[in-house]
Amino acid sequence: MAGTCDTELILGHKCVAHEAHHAQVFRLLVQDLEGLLAVETLADHLSALADAVLAVTMEVCWSRLATRHRDTPRFAVIGYGKLGGKELGYASDLDIIFLYDDEAPEAPETYAKLAIRLNTWISSATPAGILFQTDLRLRPNGEAGLLVSSLEAFRQYQTESAWVWEHQALTRARFSAGDAGIGRAFEAIRTAVLRQPRQLDALKREVIAMREKMADAHANRSNLFDVKHDRGGLIDVEFIVQFLVLGHSHTHAELTGNLGNLALLKIAAGLGLIPAELAERVREAYRRYRKLQHALRLNDARYARVERDSVAAEIGSVQALWEKVFG
Repeated sequence: MAGTCDTELILGHKCVAHEAHHAQVFRLLVQDLEGLLAVETLADHLSALADAVLAVTMEVCWSRLATRHRDTPRFAVIGYGKLGGKELGYASDLDIIFLYDDEAPEAPETYAKLAIRLNTWISSATPAGILFQTDLRLRPNGEAGLLVSSLEAFRQYQTESAWVWEHQALTRARFSAGDAGIGRAFEAIRTAVLRQPRQLDALKREVIAMREKMADAHANRSNLFDVKHDRGGLIDVEFIVQFLVLGHSHTHAELTGNLGNLALLKIAAGLGLIPAELAERVREAYRRYRKLQHALRLNDARYARVERDSVAAEIGSVQALWEKVFG
């Protein structure tokens, strides 16, 4: 009977969390539909809401671990992708990894249990729905790697073993929830990795090759334009920014700031790395694409695809910047 009551209590907490999250998203949706929120502002609010959900979920899950060895976990959630770049949309997955900094012998096992519970809590179905789908594949060594990493193991991996595409992902990563000290240490590692000197021609080849792989993996056989995956779309803009960050942060530390693609394009233009007028056109294209994504998500579209002619100017601007940077 006690076990049944505990299960019901946990399910009740989950439903309350889900309902509270859905209520906040609905408030943002109403403001969005009324035209009161810029696309950057909406993404900031959705990202901050996800951070809050992760923080509260971590506290609840830690409090229910029977074998916890300290009152407060030395544990942090790191956001990547849209969460890391504060560009979350209405139905975005959470790309996350888990780090800990704790010398206790039982720490690896305990934090692995915490990570499993946290991930299950936010991604499992309840009568109120799910909070988020999660993707944990960006952890060191990917799906073959440990679910949680010590801070030192993460530092060593990033400085000695990580692939270029993993450093690309690191350009859009940030501390999201948990121990703030680990968050600061993560940011120091991230900055040091991004500021490593790189040979630009070799970096170009690596980034272009990864872009080719992504294009092959998301081939669009329709007559519509996929605003995320097709050439001239969102992914091209993201790869341009990632190349600029990795290629020039060694001499321009301001590029390491986790400020989002729009701000980083403006900074790169201010540094003379790309033409200012073209950068501004691409910034507007990026905004347009994200607005289209939001609208299509609200209509439950499977893909973010539109008539190519309706975004011809945006496609041309992005392709022109790609050619300027990589051609």
